[in-house]
Amino acid sequence: MRRKKEMPLLEKVRITDIGAEGNAIARVDNQVVFVPMLIPGDVVDIRVKKKRRKYMEGTVVRFHEYSPDRIVPKCSHFGVCGGCKWQHLPYEKQLEFKEKQVIDSLTRIGKLELLGVRPILGSSEVFEYRNKLEFTFSDRRWLTREEMVSDNDRVVEDALGFHIPGYFDKVLDIRQCHLQPEPSNSIRDAVRRYAHRKSLAFFNLRQQSGFLRNLIIRNTGSGRVMVIVVFFMDERDRINGLLEYLRSEFPQITSLYYIVNTKKNDSLTDQEPVLFSGDDHLLEEMCGMKFRIGPLSFYQTNTGQAQRLYMTAMELAGLTGNEVVYDLYTGTGTIACYVAGKAKKVVGIEYIEEAVQDAVKNALINNIGNTEFYAGDIRLLLNEKFFEEKGRPDVIITDPPRAGMHGDVVDQILAANPARIVYISCNPSTQARDAGLMSEKYRVTAVQPVDMFPHTHHVENVILLERI
Repeated sequence: MRRKKEMPLLEKVRITDIGAEGNAIARVDNQVVFVPMLIPGDVVDIRVKKKRRKYMEGTVVRFHEYSPDRIVPKCSHFGVCGGCKWQHLPYEKQLEFKEKQVIDSLTRIGKLELLGVRPILGSSEVFEYRNKLEFTFSDRRWLTREEMVSDNDRVVEDALGFHIPGYFDKVLDIRQCHLQPEPSNSIRDAVRRYAHRKSLAFFNLRQQSGFLRNLIIRNTGSGRVMVIVVFFMDERDRINGLLEYLRSEFPQITSLYYIVNTKKNDSLTDQEPVLFSGDDHLLEEMCGMKFRIGPLSFYQTNTGQAQRLYMTAMELAGLTGNEVVYDLYTGTGTIACYVAGKAKKVVGIEYIEEAVQDAVKNALINNIGNTEFYAGDIRLLLNEKFFEEKGRPDVIITDPPRAGMHGDVVDQILAANPARIVYISCNPSTQARDAGLMSEKYRVTAVQPVDMFPHTHHVENVILLERI
């Protein structure tokens, strides 16, 4: 039997940088090594796990020196939970690396010459900044290394928490999360206690068995709370029992929903939420406007930073009141509604029909009469006939998903020939790719990174492309 070749051990390696996906970078014999959970200045021994022609990936075996920049993480789950991988890095350093990531992506991937690069906008709140969290039930808890070598007989327990990175069926039990304000932790812990008391089975994703599947908690700046409990089986008495308990224990819950999801995956966009009690939506105030948030609505999860993001988009759009503006990937119409007061007309386009319905309602709530919203595949909707019927855009604002824009959408934007394009992205790499495809007709004249997710490597970025 052929023995698997043991991968090399790299000794006393100094970490020098952080890469685009948040992993630390070292260089050994002119080859890049990526290692998770480290910061520049750490000196470590690294066990190589993957070896490729141009790079290696490894894990830490031993520390020789700790970086002078390293701080003590606030969360007890740090290092196991994959949600806040940079808690050991001072916030000002996090911002420095995110800003560098944006510039590197635009210049290296997009081959773009940048004008008007602005300092990153940091978040005023670095904890409890999220307005939405989703927890997963699992009948088999992820065990830490310490628990696996302990003498504790309780090695198999259920979990209510977050997925372990890289494992679709492994869940870490969360006892306190610092990402969302109360009553988030209290609600999650109360649901866990009730489930144990009533012997409600937690879900097993591999076997497709169990009763409790997901718990979603949303909140607004004014303190209103929406809770959605997702069940695997439609057992009405047990569903009613849990929801009645939540309603009586937490008067802060103003919208209480449930969903019965019998599919093999956790996606909810094709599911029907059922209102158990309270209002059928939350109403959030931002930028002097009100926005309706339903159980499945997309809404920026950091409300404070979203306001700064939209203000940036408005400024870069340079509206005078005479422009036809297209808002691509409009979602629930937040940006479209925000810029409508400075535009002649705003046309919002979105894939998801339910989101467009919310966008129409958001325009009505705010007494906006110069917006139009259309649902459908953007690459099919956006064509010369559409331009003729709805008006050719003077300005296009686009905020696509992480994958960026389809090549056909880029082509149609170029055919539309707007004077300005404001491109908002949660992925600087795909933003750089798309901007590079437009570089023969447009140049980047402003770059504004915005930190929406402190303690993670994720960064939002806004660029202004102006017609040459």
